[in-house]
Amino acid sequence: MSENKTKPTDVDATEWLRAVEHPVRRADGLTLHDMMSRITGEPAVMWGPTMVGYGEYHYKYDTGREGDALAVGFSPRKASLALYGLTYAPESKAMLDALGKHKTGAGCLYVNKLADVDIAVLENMIEVSFPYVVGTLGT
Repeated sequence: MSENKTKPTDVDATEWLRAVEHPVRRADGLTLHDMMSRITGEPAVMWGPTMVGYGEYHYKYDTGREGDALAVGFSPRKASLALYGLTYAPESKAMLDALGKHKTGAGCLYVNKLADVDIAVLENMIEVSFPYVVGTLGT
């Protein structure tokens, strides 16, 4: 059975975000960091080299593969902000139409910049998604 490649690291998430080269991604990343920390009550943890996560859950598939993953989080990528864990809860799926300009794919939500979305809707998605992922998806 292969091992999960994306694991928590000891890198300081705040310092890593402050070093993001793109000024809009850096500012949006720091805003998301404050928002997710406040809403989840969890500290930021770097997962792999580029993902900032809040909380975690243990998963186990029918195939026997299992591991740990971040509950909610994000990565300020060059092309867009990738947000993780926000599209699993039924309530959050219903909020996508009100969110603003975004794309979805493979469990991720992509936005070009936070100015393109309704921040109140995004906060609400985090509020419903975090407990759903931890309480429902975890084993």
